[in-house]
Amino acid sequence: MTETSVTNQPSDKRPVRDFKLRSAFALSFADQSPIVGIYTIFVISILAAGPAFLWAFPIVLAGQLFVCAVFGNLASKWPLQGSVYAWSRELIGPRYGWFTGWAYMWGLTLTLAVLPLAAAPYLLGALGVDAPSQITVELVALGVLLFGTVTNLLAGPLLKTLIYIALTAEVIASAGIGIALLIFHRVNPWSVIFNTGGTGHGTGWLVGPFLLPVAYIAYTFIGFEASASIGEEVKESRKVLPKAVMLCLVVGGVLVILASLGLVLAIPDMSAVLSGKDANPIATTLETSFGSGAGRTLLVALVIGFTSSMIAVQTAVTRAIWASARDRVLPGARLLSRLSGRENLPRYAIGLTFVIAGALLFAGTSKVFTLLVSFSAFGFYLSYWFPVAGLASKHWRGQSPTSDAWGARSIRAVTTVAVIWLTLEIVNLAWPRAVFSDWYLNWGIIIMTGALGVLGALIALRSFRPGSPALQAQQPPVGAEAEEA
Repeated sequence: MTETSVTNQPSDKRPVRDFKLRSAFALSFADQSPIVGIYTIFVISILAAGPAFLWAFPIVLAGQLFVCAVFGNLASKWPLQGSVYAWSRELIGPRYGWFTGWAYMWGLTLTLAVLPLAAAPYLLGALGVDAPSQITVELVALGVLLFGTVTNLLAGPLLKTLIYIALTAEVIASAGIGIALLIFHRVNPWSVIFNTGGTGHGTGWLVGPFLLPVAYIAYTFIGFEASASIGEEVKESRKVLPKAVMLCLVVGGVLVILASLGLVLAIPDMSAVLSGKDANPIATTLETSFGSGAGRTLLVALVIGFTSSMIAVQTAVTRAIWASARDRVLPGARLLSRLSGRENLPRYAIGLTFVIAGALLFAGTSKVFTLLVSFSAFGFYLSYWFPVAGLASKHWRGQSPTSDAWGARSIRAVTTVAVIWLTLEIVNLAWPRAVFSDWYLNWGIIIMTGALGVLGALIALRSFRPGSPALQAQQPPVGAEAEEA
């Protein structure tokens, strides 16, 4: 490290280690959520590049597997709360770690607002409420957010039980539906996966329309690091965390590809989908294949998927906030760094995320909210880039800070591929495209990055001013001490 890490625990309390491999994997899996990923990107991807958009899945998954391997290496070296924030701090220093945590916290907080808003219409539909007003959707979304917040405040068996229920529902909804569609309801030839839907041909299609699904599918393969964000709550974390994050991404990636392939091959009227006449091809395909009852089943599965993902996202972001507050680099650090209850939970941090995400639910027009949403996936990838680039910079200088950690034998090559992949994907995500009619939505990621970057820089200047508590406090437990704390 180039600077001294810091801590600000107001007492001897530390997180309770009550997560094992199964529950850590389930938390990451709930955060990544195949159901959420499929339903979020399917329509826009098939319209952008035709059924051939499916080839973007293995490309993005392969790139993310390199990132995941780096995370496994870093998590086994530094199994600390906050994951990407803590790793960046240990690799480069507190200021570098702070900006990593800032991007991560905002990426997750915006996602925390998106997920209940996405779940609310499906919950209302399952209850038989058609065409609800915007305020109704927002109030129901607030209720979903409140439910998730209470779950995180109580944690313990309740949190784990809900995550396991979600895991079961996700596997059934993705693997079960995908396999059933492939075996019993395939109506399109296998050659359809090479059909670009008239969006382009050859090299022009690859460097044009195909890059849009590659950008959107990035949203499908994020969140696998959630278990690493609670590293100090995981037993035998050095061994468990690499397995949990890798297993989550592999299993989730396979399920997403399987379900998406099954859906494409079972679409009853491909021309209606490509022309935009069928605005909800997933529901149409399931109802055609399984009957009208599939519609309500789909709604229930979506509610479970979005809600469980929201709970896991809140779990991850509150640990990142707590870790930053422990290092005294956030306003209100003394309050946010407190742990309370039998399980030593960061309840003040949980409450803060509820307030911010709850306010964003009522952001106003859908365009304003779209501008906020556009940064969520980008915030994840930007925060992923910081620790990977930090480790790569150490390797380029001839240093091996994680030589005694999981996957150390090939970590140099893996890190190089990962940083190249993340850089290319970040550019692809941020590139302004004429997708929306309003220019500021097409430039939304760049606008949000600039605005949050300026705000973050102002907070960082205050937090790291000479003589500040952040530069005076002691180093938090790392290595073996963190494992046994």
